[in-house]
Amino acid sequence: MTDNLERPERLQVMLNEEEFAALDTWRFDKRMPSRAAAVRELLRRGLAAEGFLHANSGTRSADFGLLSGGQGASKTKRADG
Repeated sequence: MTDNLERPERLQVMLNEEEFAALDTWRFDKRMPSRAAAVRELLRRGLAAEGFLHANSGTRSADFGLLSGGQGASKTKRADG
């Protein structure tokens, strides 16, 4: 195994037949050593495409919201009061 990184966390993912076939097709096309390696690579690529692998230290989850400039739920008038 060429990847000696420690991976103490486990993630279980359920796929339908079409998703599973697509994963295996991509894996074999890219010559990935395992399904787990393929899933990690796809996850890394997806996060990078969305800019999440480039977040600065100290970035809060709120900084990735849809609204900017303090227009969040705290300024929305509630119907119940």
